[in-house]
Amino acid sequence: VDDIDNFGNRRIRAVGELIQNQVRTGLSRMERVVRERMTTQDIEAITPQTLINVRPVVAAIKEFFGTSQLSQFMDQNNPLAGLTHKRRLSALGPGGLSRERAGVEVRDVHPSHYGRMCPIETPEGPNIGLIGSLASFARINAFGFIETPYRRVEAGKVTDKIDYLTASEEVDYIVAQAGAELKADGSFATERVLARRGQGGEVDMFHADEIGYMDVSPRQMVSVGTSLIPFLEHDDANRALMGANMQRQAVPLLRSDSPFVGTGMEGYAAIDAGDVVTAEKAGVVMEVSADVVTVQLDEGGTQDYFLRKFDRSNQGNSYNQRVIVSAGDRVEVGEVIADGPATENGELAIGKNLLVAFMTWEGHNFEDAIILSQDLVKNDTLSSIHIEEYEVDARDTKLGKEEITRDLPNVAPDLLKDLDERGIVRIGAEVRPGDILVGKVTPKGETELSAEERLLRAIFNEKSREVRDTS
Repeated sequence: VDDIDNFGNRRIRAVGELIQNQVRTGLSRMERVVRERMTTQDIEAITPQTLINVRPVVAAIKEFFGTSQLSQFMDQNNPLAGLTHKRRLSALGPGGLSRERAGVEVRDVHPSHYGRMCPIETPEGPNIGLIGSLASFARINAFGFIETPYRRVEAGKVTDKIDYLTASEEVDYIVAQAGAELKADGSFATERVLARRGQGGEVDMFHADEIGYMDVSPRQMVSVGTSLIPFLEHDDANRALMGANMQRQAVPLLRSDSPFVGTGMEGYAAIDAGDVVTAEKAGVVMEVSADVVTVQLDEGGTQDYFLRKFDRSNQGNSYNQRVIVSAGDRVEVGEVIADGPATENGELAIGKNLLVAFMTWEGHNFEDAIILSQDLVKNDTLSSIHIEEYEVDARDTKLGKEEITRDLPNVAPDLLKDLDERGIVRIGAEVRPGDILVGKVTPKGETELSAEERLLRAIFNEKSREVRDTS
């Protein structure tokens, strides 16, 4: 009986296929409408415009992007969060499993995940094992199956020829691990080699002549997020899972440090996330300003690189790019010209290198509590910029129009000092929690007026109407 959880029997439906299905639904609805109109309308007066209504197709596509469980707001907390979100694999959603129905077998790590889906990076909680992350070297073939690369072994010698195999193709071979010792000519240093055999993935010692393939890298089995953890092999899998997930929650600091102890994946992660600016062509830097870098190209002509300055990310963090080259510097293709948020010199830098003391301190650091020194607070070592956007609507109510104004009832003048004549806070004003950003008044329900109020109404032309402050 075929194993339903084997990656040889499970395929990826990429975004193109999902949209294709939506378009197909929309087109079939449109076809039905066209057929109906063709039967009811006069053949002589018929035109394509009267027959075809594209609304069902547009509605189907909008429905997918607006309401589908698989259409998500991109996580832009830091470069790693965005990269991981784009490489996510989900067994949930339309045509997939539901959390309630998914048993333990579906969620469990399977031997066919090796080099295809990370066994570590998955959420804790109800979605554990249903949402995963694509392994570092994996790719998806034309049929939607995940392939992983292996070095071919020919006549007992490991070559540099790379073959991408699906889980079903891998079954027929014995695969040596990336750390197997090799001689200078590419043959195995020992007669018997630690390797794993196809289907069950059981590991054993095999004769060197039996080996068909060899792993390309020890990082092959884990995702980008997990491969940033140094000495991963010494960690407990459950804690490594927490670490891989927590890296995505780090907020970009004013100045981040790239780690003293890294794994060598930091540069690739930062560049592939697309948050650093890299040179497209080789040349010499001519001119540098805060938001544009001009490069004199070797092939002639110049190229401008425009930087994003203090944009708001989806999570409300500051998305800011900083130039790291100077005028006169030579840049090669792919070299980093500007750092993005949470990067330093083109390397992922999601934290700070701090001096840590492992000690008790009056019980204030009981269990997992941490004490920060006053210096860290004073020097803004762990400070970050957040950009918030506020929208205010002035609506028409049953009792009259709402109005944006600085003329607010019963508000002290010093609370209005930063509002302009329109009642909107001026640019450059420093505000504290609770300060008014936009003054707005809403009409109150009319009550029976006394003679004096009617007189005031007449004199001041309705200025004294009852309004509430809804700033």
